[in-house]
Amino acid sequence: MPADSVITLERFNESHIEGITALYNDPAVARQVLQMPFQSTEVWRKRLAPDNERVVQLVALHQGTVIGNIGLEQFSRIRRSHAGNLGMGVALAWQGKGVGSKLLAAALDVADNWMNLQRVELSVYADNEAAIGLYQKFGFETEGLFRDYAVRDGRLVDTLSMARLRRTLKAD
Repeated sequence: MPADSVITLERFNESHIEGITALYNDPAVARQVLQMPFQSTEVWRKRLAPDNERVVQLVALHQGTVIGNIGLEQFSRIRRSHAGNLGMGVALAWQGKGVGSKLLAAALDVADNWMNLQRVELSVYADNEAAIGLYQKFGFETEGLFRDYAVRDGRLVDTLSMARLRRTLKAD
């Protein structure tokens, strides 16, 4: 990447709220995630508000502009505390340029080395081949198909349940 394409990661904070709002209000991004379109900045401010060490939210920035986001949440139930859930979005113009890989690598580093998560889960639309390929590159495997899971573009669409288990990544 050229020098002006340097991507930095930061923890999501108050200064990113307008950028996050714009990212997820982009129709191309909104159609690939479970966010509703036309969210207000107040919705994102409320999501930022709790200071919870079980939740890590990162943003990818290019020249101060939010171009991607990832959230990792460790489950709070005792019997599920070994696991967490991921959700992410990348601006259309930056898809396929390593932003998702950078965000995912950072979140999984936290999951593995700071939260000691043994299982990280996510769901992805079954026709989102680029995202599925990214997740597979990081060791995620498909565990199931949810038929008619969500409404997108006025139709019910399927999603895949995917997970990455640390025990399967280790050499025995």
